[in-house]
Amino acid sequence: MLTRRSQETSTFGAITGVWWLFLITGIAWLIIALIVLRFDSTSIAAVGALLGVVFLIAGLNEGMIAVVRPSWKWAHFALGILFVIGGFTAFFKPYNAFWALASLLGFLLVLKGSLDIIVSAMTKDINEFWWLGLVTGILELLLGFWASQQFFPARATLILIWVGFAALFRGIGEITLAFQIRRLHEVATG
Repeated sequence: MLTRRSQETSTFGAITGVWWLFLITGIAWLIIALIVLRFDSTSIAAVGALLGVVFLIAGLNEGMIAVVRPSWKWAHFALGILFVIGGFTAFFKPYNAFWALASLLGFLLVLKGSLDIIVSAMTKDINEFWWLGLVTGILELLLGFWASQQFFPARATLILIWVGFAALFRGIGEITLAFQIRRLHEVATG
């Protein structure tokens, strides 16, 4: 019969024994970053397909939530179906998905910049660093207008830099995490 301490150690060892999954996902993120940061038509298609993967996972997530939660079950199923449709659409038309994402990012930057300017003005009397919010809001507003323009290369550049560096940092983080978990596994089973 195992003691509680030995059960915890064996469970911890089993969990940390899959450290290599983080290594594989980290390498995959680095490959995505390499593809996206090339700044060509392959980059645009890769971002569109990546958006499709995100939508499909979100759709599955909503489906699982609908199964386990009794309230708003219909809303979770409906949202899950919309996400799955959006995911397949992004796979079949990755360029359109990319441009839709770029347009949405521009709109969100304009909205966020406007809100940051309003909040900084409202907190001027109680926040000595209110001007940082004002500067940030103005920069977000300008970036949002720049990204929202009809000149496609500007929007493409912004979104490719954003997605490329996010994938690069995620890959580095996953690889670092893999080796930290590996070290913990060696200590636990050691």
